[in-house]
Amino acid sequence: MAMSSRRTGTTGERGDARGMGIGVEECGQRAGPYVSSFARAACTVQHLAPCSQGAIPRAGNISPVFPVSQARRLLRKPLLELTMKALVAAVSACLLLGVQGAARAAAGDEVYARPGQLVAADGTRLNLYCTGRGSPAVVFDSGWEDWAPVWAIVQPEVAKFTRACSYDRAGAGFSDAGRMPRTSVRIADELHSALHQAGIRGPYILIGHAFGGDNVRTFAARYTSEAAGLVLVEADVGGPGEHRGDAQRIAELRKCRDAVAEGKPLPPLPTRPGRPPRSCAQQFFRGLPEAMWSPELNAKLLELAQTKVAMYDAYISEMEQMPTDETYLQQHRYSLGSRPILVLSTGNHGVHTLDPARPKSTEQQKYQEQVARAQAGWLELSSNSKQLFTDQSSEYIPFDEPSFVIGAIRAEYDESR
Repeated sequence: MAMSSRRTGTTGERGDARGMGIGVEECGQRAGPYVSSFARAACTVQHLAPCSQGAIPRAGNISPVFPVSQARRLLRKPLLELTMKALVAAVSACLLLGVQGAARAAAGDEVYARPGQLVAADGTRLNLYCTGRGSPAVVFDSGWEDWAPVWAIVQPEVAKFTRACSYDRAGAGFSDAGRMPRTSVRIADELHSALHQAGIRGPYILIGHAFGGDNVRTFAARYTSEAAGLVLVEADVGGPGEHRGDAQRIAELRKCRDAVAEGKPLPPLPTRPGRPPRSCAQQFFRGLPEAMWSPELNAKLLELAQTKVAMYDAYISEMEQMPTDETYLQQHRYSLGSRPILVLSTGNHGVHTLDPARPKSTEQQKYQEQVARAQAGWLELSSNSKQLFTDQSSEYIPFDEPSFVIGAIRAEYDESR
């Protein structure tokens, strides 16, 4: 199955209620409009039975979801071919049952509460957690103020069909502090070194969420021959809108950092009216403790947030260097040729938790449209690229719609082999 040049994907029909899907046993009964000869291959995922030959489950909310008219208006690009849309929908639907169970039970996430493999990398040691077997390996990078546990639902599912590696950037999680400043170039070089030191050879399918998108695009710019493909998950776009409030956030982090270094009580952080106060230690990911995670994992993450000065230093430097990172990417254009790129977009960039009671203002809607257009610019990096949409998730798609991410990775993996 070939992905054609720079297309964007939508579905014209919304599926079942949020958080629900259809079991694979219903595949033949509720196939909807999408029929494909590769359905059986798409649905063959270890413990899940394959769909009947030629039938694709209706996509539901876990497929690329965006009003067709709005997608056309925003991006002015042709719609995605049925084949790619059906593939992602099929893989997502067939993974849904297992992923929902993992999300509810947080089973096995305790592995992220302890170091995996500490690997030497350009003068530091990175905590690398790899599982599964196969090639090309899938490598995950997380957003700003996040580290490996953000992939606690996605990674185990990907590991069922290939090698899957998440890691903590230098200073974060269980990794040692790294050299300053914390630019995306330095981050990419350290990751490249760690992967080779660990014996994990490319090419790699690189997955970047939010700020991690800068890092994996930089990795691809510097090690283009080792990039089998990119999946950019609601990745940061840069520019003035992206960096509003950076100075305030850096000032807050410095106060937190100093309190941790001096062993003082952690100061509270500003919150929206009506929201409970939170401490410095609770600011990571989309707020700690995270309801879907086990008590053991939450306890360890809070402990690190209360004690690890190097983590605050790293995140302060990463935020300070973001304009430099964006300049580097603008000045070092590259092409992946026909190697696949998938851009996963929401209409909720920068929103950590969806709040249906807070509808978007006109200004917010305009900003989200600008973000979608900017993300579409990455399609130019390959002749084999797609942009897929969902409006059922916050910025944290790996938490809210993990099957959407897993389906995209599986589709790209199958194409890259």
